[in-house]
Amino acid sequence: MPKVRVTQIKSALGRKPGQKETLLGLGLKTIRRTRELEDTPSVRGMLRKVAHLIKVEELS
Repeated sequence: MPKVRVTQIKSALGRKPGQKETLLGLGLKTIRRTRELEDTPSVRGMLRKVAHLIKVEELS
């Protein structure tokens, strides 16, 4: 299954509670933390919700 590399580039401080919880659900707690996740529709929805706080790279 394809994967995506997600890196948090902005802080969750001052964000709406739903956005903070989404970052935690993705495994991101601090700036510059990186996670490799499977590319599923549910993960894509979470990435879309916090797109302004993260950087996404496609992995093959």
